Amino acid sequence: MKRRRTSLKLPRESLTQSFALVTLLVLGAVAIAGPSGVLAWTENARLLEQHQAEVKQLEAERDRLRNRVHLLDPRHADPDLVGELLRSDLNVAHPDEIVIQRK
Repeated sequence: MKRRRTSLKLPRESLTQSFALVTLLVLGAVAIAGPSGVLAWTENARLLEQHQAEVKQLEAERDRLRNRVHLLDPRHADPDLVGELLRSDLNVAHPDEIVIQRK
């Protein structure tokens, strides 16, 4: 009886197919969980919406401050705003005004 020896080496074709399979699995994992994959895409979309809302809020604040600066322009300051700022910052009042304190 002759014994057949089983080859421990993988044939070249099988090795190539195994390498291709591993490469495809790695590429699939990167496509799903990588830095620009599907999971990161949804996170980036959420962050984009959050930042856009923050930008809108900051633009509204900037417009409010721009209007206030315009009202305080020394060439044509708004008398009501100037009076309000003097009263609140310097803690002064006209003699005929009544001061009501807030609690």
